[in-house]
Amino acid sequence: MDITKTEFEVLDALWHQHPASAADIVVQLNIEKPWHEKTVKTLLSRLVKKQAISFKKKQRHYLYSPLIEREAYRIRESQSLISRLFSGRITPLVAGFAKQEKLSTQDIADLKALIKQWEQDNA
Repeated sequence: MDITKTEFEVLDALWHQHPASAADIVVQLNIEKPWHEKTVKTLLSRLVKKQAISFKKKQRHYLYSPLIEREAYRIRESQSLISRLFSGRITPLVAGFAKQEKLSTQDIADLKALIKQWEQDNA
């Protein structure tokens, strides 16, 4: 399932609040930048076709809900990125951030903790 950047923004709004009507989603998205209701409805329709979200009709409104979990999507997209750009290897990705000084002290501590936990689980 290929989700565009704008479709992702709509899906992200649904992860924060669901079920939600198109109008609810417009309100949520307008916090960051202006969105038109027609645009949001088009994106919702695309996400339904891609089976990323579902809807239920309630009176005169459609209420939308995500069909995929945020974490499952994050994992799939991360694996895709690493596969496409780094031949499936994580080290070049992390090294790139380290060389650009984009890793915070907290990032490094988190990575060390993840590695330590992985070593304990896979010993």
